[in-house]
Amino acid sequence: MRAIMLTREADPSQVLPAATLLNLAITCLPPVPASYSRLDSADVVLIDARGDLMRACALCQLLTGPMSCPPVLLVMEEGGAAAVQTDWGASDFVLVSAGPAEVSARLRMLRPRGTEPVEPAEDRLEVGDLVIDATAYTVRVRGAVLDLTYKEFELLKYLALHQGKVLTRETILDDVWGVDYIGGSRTVDVHVRRLRAKLGPEHDHLIGTVRNVGYRLDPPDGP
Repeated sequence: MRAIMLTREADPSQVLPAATLLNLAITCLPPVPASYSRLDSADVVLIDARGDLMRACALCQLLTGPMSCPPVLLVMEEGGAAAVQTDWGASDFVLVSAGPAEVSARLRMLRPRGTEPVEPAEDRLEVGDLVIDATAYTVRVRGAVLDLTYKEFELLKYLALHQGKVLTRETILDDVWGVDYIGGSRTVDVHVRRLRAKLGPEHDHLIGTVRNVGYRLDPPDGP
């Protein structure tokens, strides 16, 4: 994967420290019109959105609207994440503090150009009483917000995107934690247990175990 980062910095690690630990070629270009003609050669465009969020928003809308460039990943400080809206046009965002496994996972989830995703990501997913808002990073059960960690949210969203499909522990680990993650598949089991506990006894059955294989998010039974 080849990436171009639009930034005033000369080294991508000054924007995203985890970049130095990834097997990823990142070329830094200044966010000026002269750089835009080179974006078509990249698989993904990273925008340094740490400072001026409104400028980053305008640049993102320009690139993903009239110019139709590769998928855009915003790199931002933690406080800026709440400002991101769907009309910005970004495919995703990542915090500057993110580790290499998380950055790798987010890059792998971006849709490659020229192909249609088998199962497209959605901003809002509903599974019975469960409502997952991928934009606000919230999960509600009958209107009550669940207190989930980032990885618990990502795992639940991933299962919901593939509801009804059996997913092996290895597949879940690669797609949610990233291929560079050095932990074992027991990590998935631990997070599933925590998710079930937070879903509560009325809804923990939504995450089904397929013995010796993995897990499946089961759509609720009809009325």
